[in-house]
Amino acid sequence: MVTLLISIIILLIGYFVYSKYIERVFGADGNRPTPAITMTDGVDYMPMPWWRVFLIQFLNIAGLGPIFGAVAGAMWGPVAYLWIILGSVFAGAVHDYFSGMLSIKHNGLSITEIVGIYLGLTTKQIMRGFTVFLMVIVGAVFILGPAKILAGLTPDYATMTFWVWVVFGYYILSTLLPINKVIGRVYPVFGFALVFMAVSLIIALFAQGYHIPELSLDNFKNFHTQSDDFPIFPMLFITIACGAISGFHATQSPLMARCMKNEKLGRRIFYGAMITEAVVAMIWATISMSFFGGIRELNEIMVEHQGNAAWVVNESANVLLGKFGAFLAILGVVAAPITSGDTAFRSARLIVADFLNLKQGPMKNRLYISIPLFAVGFFLTQINFDVIWRYFAWSNQTLATVVLWTITVYLVKYKKNYWITFIPALFMTAVVSTYLFLAPEGFHLSKEISYSVGIGITVLSLILFIIWFRNERNLKSIHNT
Repeated sequence: MVTLLISIIILLIGYFVYSKYIERVFGADGNRPTPAITMTDGVDYMPMPWWRVFLIQFLNIAGLGPIFGAVAGAMWGPVAYLWIILGSVFAGAVHDYFSGMLSIKHNGLSITEIVGIYLGLTTKQIMRGFTVFLMVIVGAVFILGPAKILAGLTPDYATMTFWVWVVFGYYILSTLLPINKVIGRVYPVFGFALVFMAVSLIIALFAQGYHIPELSLDNFKNFHTQSDDFPIFPMLFITIACGAISGFHATQSPLMARCMKNEKLGRRIFYGAMITEAVVAMIWATISMSFFGGIRELNEIMVEHQGNAAWVVNESANVLLGKFGAFLAILGVVAAPITSGDTAFRSARLIVADFLNLKQGPMKNRLYISIPLFAVGFFLTQINFDVIWRYFAWSNQTLATVVLWTITVYLVKYKKNYWITFIPALFMTAVVSTYLFLAPEGFHLSKEISYSVGIGITVLSLILFIIWFRNERNLKSIHNT
């Protein structure tokens, strides 16, 4: 319990102290008009109250990651706390803040276009296709996930097929209609469900006297039942994504950048939403390590149920809260993927619109882009998606790595403190490159080879950055003479 409380305090200190420094580095100006004011179109660009923008941002980024990812991450033990804390404060929240603020700086552009501005045309073209496909994957999987849960709640009334069509219909409306017509109205309800779920479960855990593992020297080790195949590095840093750092967030921040009235609100909206999500991840990691009697017991349960985190969520909610409370908690679990799936399709539409330079005011323009996206998304719901989804975790963190390098280049160009993203960028480069060669769904090479290649790629990235950095400084010196 002490570790959990200290962890939450550190997260709060990160928000109230470190985020202010990050804001100063960017140079947020409350007097500078935002795209929501200067480019209002009544569809995607429109000013909204900060609390509503915050709520949408939080629910956009809080898919199943801070729940299912934290459950799976808890299998490694209390060391998961460290990644959630350090990852969210120094990497994830900084990543989300700059993703949103750079979008504001560039008139609400999508993250792929921002990457192109700072990393070049070739990288932009690659990231356009990569990110749109990633968004359609997210949208498709977040149709099936909620539909499966809802079908389980209504076995006598509605089938999974029925709920697939209901969720898909909602996604169509939320993608096509102005952001304040559907998303802006239903998110307060979803927000209540998600907050109720997290707060009520952790209170029940305390009240019922469950033992909560502490992070100590004795516990600072790998508890995973397959520790040889799943070492802490890099596996934990890929498994817990949305609770620490997630590239998906970089696609969502520009959505809210188009709705903010003032640049000074960026800290509470972008940085604050990530810290809030980290708290949710901390809660679920704690529940997972405590509810079944300990970390080893959690590992046994996860092996028995073939890594099904949904079973852990359902079982713990039913026991801790009773049937009615569990029903509300499960609705919170349903809300999480729905509020990411809807904006995944919306993000894909806007990314393609930015690429085609197609204004999204007229409905026909939205339909031109959305119909093919929905067709691909619906097709993906009809096939076995397990293998493709395994690659999402790596792809997600790879996107986060590219965005961190993008921010670093921006900071160098504008003579700002680039170390705040340079170090996280190097670390995540090591994570994603090592994972690619070590993971079963990757090349599945030995640890020795995978770590060597991962270190080699990271060192190469460092060398290339140093070369570019020196050239950039030399060019500026020439221009100044």
